[in-house]
Amino acid sequence: MLFTAGAFAQKAVKKIEIKHLTKNYYVCISYGYPPGSNEPFPANSLLAVTPKGVVLVNTPWGDEQTQELVDSVKRRFNKKIIFCVATHFHDDCVAGFNVLKKQGAKTYASKETYALAKKEKNELPQYTFACDTTFNIGGVKLQTYYPGAGHTSDNIVVWLPQGNVLFGGCLVKSLDANTKGFTGDADLNHWPVAIKNVKTKFPTAQYLVPGHQGWQGGTKQLAHTLKIVTAK
Repeated sequence: MLFTAGAFAQKAVKKIEIKHLTKNYYVCISYGYPPGSNEPFPANSLLAVTPKGVVLVNTPWGDEQTQELVDSVKRRFNKKIIFCVATHFHDDCVAGFNVLKKQGAKTYASKETYALAKKEKNELPQYTFACDTTFNIGGVKLQTYYPGAGHTSDNIVVWLPQGNVLFGGCLVKSLDANTKGFTGDADLNHWPVAIKNVKTKFPTAQYLVPGHQGWQGGTKQLAHTLKIVTAK
C-alpha cells in the first residue's frame, strides 16, 4: 500500500495549456492519469472571457492545475473566474471545485451530478439545477442540455450560442480517439441515441469541444463518436 501511494505521488503533474478557440473563448488543457495509465492524458475545459470575469465549463483535472488556471487567468486577462459548471461527476470535471470556491467563483452542476459526485466522494458544487438551464453571466449565455445517458448517466453538454460553441464533454470523442475510453459508468446502449440528440439539438454549432484530446473537425466529431460507440 505504501508503495502504491508513493508511486502515485511520483506521477508528475503537467502544466496546463490555454489555447484560443474563437472570439473570447479559450480551451484550457489539463492532465490526469486515467485508471491503469502511467501516462498523463489531456482533458479540456472551456473558458469564456466576459467583462465581469471568466466563465468556465469543467474544472481542470485537480486542485493544483485549477489553481494554476486561476493564476493564469489573472495574469493573462486580469480577471477572476466567477462561474463554473461541470458536465458530469468525474474528477476531470469537478476536481477543482474547492479551489474555485475559495477564490469566490460560483460552482454549479445538475442534481444528478451532485448525487453521483457525493457518492464517489468527489468535490461538490455549491449550487444545482434540476433540468436544462440557461445562465447569463457577464453577457455570455450558457445553455445546459441533457441528451440522455452516454459516457455517464448524468452527462450534459453546454451550448454557448454567441460563439456557436458547443462543449460536448466526455460524451463526445475527439477525432484523435479510436476507443471508447473509460466505460465503467457508461450506458453503451443509449450513448448513440444521446449523440443523435445532440446533433439534432445544435445544428448550427461551428466549434465542438470534446472532453479529451483535440477538437478539430467540429461536428464531424459526432459522427466519429457514433462510429466508436457502436463498434463491437
